Amino acid sequence: MNPFFRLTSFARPHRGRLVAAFGAMLVYAAGSAGLAALIQPVFDQVLTTRTNLGWVIAGILGLYAIKGVGAYLSANLMADVGQRVIRDLRQALFRKVLDQSSTFFAHRAVGKLLSRIINDVTQVQQAVSETLGDLARESLALVGYVGLLFWYDARLATVSLTVAPLVIYPLTTLGRRVRRTTRRSQEALEEITHVGAEAFAGHRIVKAFGAEAREAARFDAAVDHLYRTNMKVTSVLSVLPPLMEFIGGLAFAGVLWYGSQEIQAGRLTTGGFTAFLASLFMMYGPAKKLSRVNANIQQALAAGERIFETLDLTSDIVDRPGATALLPLGGTIEFDHVHFRYGSGADGAALRDVTLRVEAGTMLAIVGRSGAGKSTLVSLLPRFYDVTAGSVRIDGRDIRDVTLQSLRAQIGIVTQDTVLFDDTVAGNIAYGRPDASPEEIETAARAAHAHEFIAGLPEGYDTRIGERGQRLSGGQRQRLAIARALLRDSPILILDEATSALDTESERLVQDALGTLMANRTSFVIAHRLSTVRRADAIVVIEQGEVVESGTHESLLAAGGLYARLYDMQLRDDLTEASGLESPEVPA
Repeated sequence: MNPFFRLTSFARPHRGRLVAAFGAMLVYAAGSAGLAALIQPVFDQVLTTRTNLGWVIAGILGLYAIKGVGAYLSANLMADVGQRVIRDLRQALFRKVLDQSSTFFAHRAVGKLLSRIINDVTQVQQAVSETLGDLARESLALVGYVGLLFWYDARLATVSLTVAPLVIYPLTTLGRRVRRTTRRSQEALEEITHVGAEAFAGHRIVKAFGAEAREAARFDAAVDHLYRTNMKVTSVLSVLPPLMEFIGGLAFAGVLWYGSQEIQAGRLTTGGFTAFLASLFMMYGPAKKLSRVNANIQQALAAGERIFETLDLTSDIVDRPGATALLPLGGTIEFDHVHFRYGSGADGAALRDVTLRVEAGTMLAIVGRSGAGKSTLVSLLPRFYDVTAGSVRIDGRDIRDVTLQSLRAQIGIVTQDTVLFDDTVAGNIAYGRPDASPEEIETAARAAHAHEFIAGLPEGYDTRIGERGQRLSGGQRQRLAIARALLRDSPILILDEATSALDTESERLVQDALGTLMANRTSFVIAHRLSTVRRADAIVVIEQGEVVESGTHESLLAAGGLYARLYDMQLRDDLTEASGLESPEVPA
């Protein structure tokens, strides 16, 4: 669909207000044309014989009142429609972006996505609320004025409008330039949002490395690029007013030459000619506005194209046709010859022929070097990504055949990168169960050994913790995340380095809480410290995306393979750290 008609389609649900606005525009146009029509009797009757003076004055005042009411109502109603359309657009964009897969977010910056939701939609707002209103209102006014011109003198009106086609070509050409340049302007604004968001989010690293000047230079460069781009748009728009004035001057010169001849020939009165000229001059305002309308619409279409590029996205993680709800886990979770790659090239291979079988209620520990594919493997279970080949099955059902909502409802996750929201402590703990009672929230917090520090906060459970929980320590954030998983009470649990941010004492307490949490649940545990996975029912060792070893802690140590070497290396590091000596090199 054409971007313009697609934008206007968002106003369809609000057509009642649009019809009312159009009615008000008709009132405005009628008042404007009526005022122009009173000019002739003013010159031919009132100023010469003072006849109908009272009626003319009353008519002028009444028409100005009618015109004002029409202008107010149409502007107000169109602004209301515009705000509603912008609201609908932003909501649709946010939902569309949020529904995308992890692959989508891995290739796009958050700041640039927010720019489309905020800046691009704002660019469209003027077109919907103001520009479309001006287009309809001023077009109706022009129709009224043109009708008057032909009513006064058809031949004179034809002469005055012969220059109208001269406007079309430059307006079309300039409109295309405005559209191209506006798109570059929106891209520059997107870059500003991205640079600023990145610098603010990483402010600690920026300060730690003394990179404030460098980040400021990046921001300055982005702002300077936006300035240059906006000036190109301004230079194009600045051409329109003098162009319209010149074309209007041509029309006035032609009317003056022809009209003077008609008056001398007695075919036109001075009052009639004055009224004609007045109507012609009154046309200038609407015509000038309409010349800017085209430019504004082109600006909105440039932003609209970017908006629709996002709205037309399709997620690669969706419910299959006929997908049904997943019943609570009662049997096994299987990874059957799973292959996965992030990209299309050979370097994108992250998992190769992984086959696992995990019985319900057991704990599987996944260990390996950094980058081996541990987190990728567990990310396949809640379908953050879909397998490239093979399948993941729960109780014999391919997880791609069940609904995402029912699948993810059975999975609780605690990750190394703790994600909290700028909400209260209670709100963060209850994120997975918004209907949880205060007592349930406190019980989960106590089980995660978080209640003690929460009680010491200024407002306890009602304390807001800031963006990403920055008002809390790393250990405190991690314990809130564990409390959140405890409260969700899911039958499947994924712990991805869940205790990495805790000190030794906190880790001991949380390990105790996690032991309670994992009881009678199917747990997938990724832990850097191998001492924390010794109690697992089974351990798999992943190296370069492949399962190279599996077994219990004792059997793997006895086998003397990669797990034994990793365990030995970590044990020596712990002893070295305790003694304060330099760690010796250990071969891989």
